[in-house]
Amino acid sequence: MKYPIAIETGNETTAWGVVVPDLPGCFSAGDTLEEAYAMAEESIALWINTALDEGQAIPTAKSLEKHMANPEFKGWAWGVIDVNLDNFATDVERVNISISKRVLKQIDSYVGKSTETRSGFLARAALEVIYEQRGRIA
Repeated sequence: MKYPIAIETGNETTAWGVVVPDLPGCFSAGDTLEEAYAMAEESIALWINTALDEGQAIPTAKSLEKHMANPEFKGWAWGVIDVNLDNFATDVERVNISISKRVLKQIDSYVGKSTETRSGFLARAALEVIYEQRGRIA
């Protein structure tokens, strides 16, 4: 899906700003136009992942022309970020992992006392670490 982005041009003292009008609250910036595009791609991926984690639907992109007619973005430049939504597929895939019996017993003991499944626990734990690391990187 191609998401239009509104680009507020930067200069030597201000960054290039980027807003993704189809994804409420999705924005980023960069010191150069190239960096602004890269940061916009990352912001879109984070926005979509967060929405999926919260059970929200991913909005369909409106046409570039429709956004360009919005007076809120008068004077802004425009671009498009092509997002492969296959990267955000939510269908379940069975995988085979290796883990020590000791760790598996601890996982099973933990999930046995909760409402989570083993798979759900492992997925949640993995995402918590990934999101924590992104926070440190950003």
